Amino acid sequence: MKVGIGYCNTKNSFEAGKTAAASAIGTGEIDKPGLVLAFCHHQVNAEDFFRGLRSVAGEDVPIVGGSAIGIITNSDLSYQGFPAGIAILQSERLVFKTACAGDLEQDERLAGKRLGEDLSPSTNGKLLLIFYDSVKSPPTAATPLVMNASPLLIQGIEEAIAPSVPILGAGLVGDFEFSPTRQFCGYSVASQKVVGTLFGGDLHHYCRIMHGLTPMDGVYHTITKKQGSFIYEVDGQPVVKLIDDLYGNASWRKQVPVKRLCIGVNHGDKYGPHEEGKYVNRLITGVLPDGKGIVLFEPDLDAGTEILFMLRDSVGMIESARNNCLALMAGIENEGKKPVFGLYIDCAGRTAALSDTLHEEASEIVRIFNQRNIPFLGFYSGDAIAPLLAKSRGLDWTGVLWVIAEG
Repeated sequence: MKVGIGYCNTKNSFEAGKTAAASAIGTGEIDKPGLVLAFCHHQVNAEDFFRGLRSVAGEDVPIVGGSAIGIITNSDLSYQGFPAGIAILQSERLVFKTACAGDLEQDERLAGKRLGEDLSPSTNGKLLLIFYDSVKSPPTAATPLVMNASPLLIQGIEEAIAPSVPILGAGLVGDFEFSPTRQFCGYSVASQKVVGTLFGGDLHHYCRIMHGLTPMDGVYHTITKKQGSFIYEVDGQPVVKLIDDLYGNASWRKQVPVKRLCIGVNHGDKYGPHEEGKYVNRLITGVLPDGKGIVLFEPDLDAGTEILFMLRDSVGMIESARNNCLALMAGIENEGKKPVFGLYIDCAGRTAALSDTLHEEASEIVRIFNQRNIPFLGFYSGDAIAPLLAKSRGLDWTGVLWVIAEG
């Protein structure tokens, strides 16, 4: 298997696409591209970048990906300016089938089902990699940010493709203001789409989830009033007032998303030791304009759900990234296999800019890949999708590392 990585940070989007593609082909010694994974910041013109990629990579290779807040490679990490990054994969042993479905903002489940139906005739599917538009409607002064729901999207896909096929991917966001996003859909550029590539053939792949949240006080609360992704009451009390009390002031209400506090659901032992790998966490994207509720990234926490308030642990986040990456590499190498490519889907809330750290958490993973001379591409997303506790789930404030290996 051959993998080439390309990066560019320049205002001319067409030239950025050409430069990134030429760099990837050169560094990877690519002669017959099989798949291009491509991501670019909101300030990059997606159509021009796509045309630049196509002019170098060729007309018949699918290009999948889309908007990203920032790019991470073996040599670059940036969410400033016009960052764009790609990976070109070439392998005679892997099989790629790409499809896309639209009208995501109308019905996430139906879009997922249509995508799954287009891909389901493929045999020997071992993993589905998807990228979709995270932003259903951007925030305004009068209306809150509304996200497309990954649980409904996953549900639709699994109606057409067996749940035994793991789903990995991301909800795409192009900047910290949640501007409308763009998706690279194989052979076109569009919005409000979900694009998926089903991997088959001789595929050895591994996945690890990076965390870094700890329960604030270990006290369980119950959601008592909610609608969609809006939560109004917890324990029968107004949730906004409850969070005011936790903070000791109302300054957090101005944050989009809320910087330090998340909501978590423990799928492990309720009163046992903290096991980060058994939590599903939800970012609070902000407060409703009328101040009567909070907005979550996802609408899947129902009334009656027991939750904990979770604190972002910057030190724990970096340790989790380092330790999980090292453990994943050790496991692969112990099986006698050789990692040949890594893709890192990193929540934008984990950047140093939003985590108040001096050190980028993703640089820990880059360092480990560089020590082993493994091609690496990462990007900052809205949320991630990965298997957790035997089920593909949407995950907030996590990093998901996917590694392809040979052997």
